[in-house]
Amino acid sequence: MIQLLKKIMFGLLLLFTAGCGSSVALWTSGEVPFVRSTPEVIDRMLEMAQVKSGDLIYDIGSGDGAIIIRAAKRYGVRGVGIEIDEDLVLRARSNAFREKVDHLVEFRAQDAFTVDVSPATVVTLYMLPEFNAKLRPILERQLKPGTRVVSHDYPIAGWVPDRVDNVQGSFVHDHQVLLFEIREPAK
Repeated sequence: MIQLLKKIMFGLLLLFTAGCGSSVALWTSGEVPFVRSTPEVIDRMLEMAQVKSGDLIYDIGSGDGAIIIRAAKRYGVRGVGIEIDEDLVLRARSNAFREKVDHLVEFRAQDAFTVDVSPATVVTLYMLPEFNAKLRPILERQLKPGTRVVSHDYPIAGWVPDRVDNVQGSFVHDHQVLLFEIREPAK
């Protein structure tokens, strides 16, 4: 019951935050609604991750591809979008073609819990806290030390962010960007 209430409240929050530059929540076949990150938030995520030539960005729950398309355009880096909703994958591929970065990015219709993220040097997320908590063991197991993980709005339970920045919204909701860096396990 509490989980259902949280999802309803999140959906209502997303409807209200439409005025802060985000799209209205789009419920798709996935377990998390698609809400596009604003350009300001995307830029802050990429800046905080210190994206540089040679990076490979994995965007989990990539939606329409906005984050890795912007990274490819701005930094010339490669990106892989993982999205469970096939319609959004098709939209992302079309967007990448239109933006002339389709040679740098790819979009996979895949469940995030089955993806191999080990090649990533940067991982971006805009998922609900429960989803992030389920994804955490996969990230811990697969990512190499030095990999940067950047989350829009939601923490990753059990991880302490290396940096947290706020990005002003334009109506009800200010955005939070959390940066985590994968470290060597303690011995």
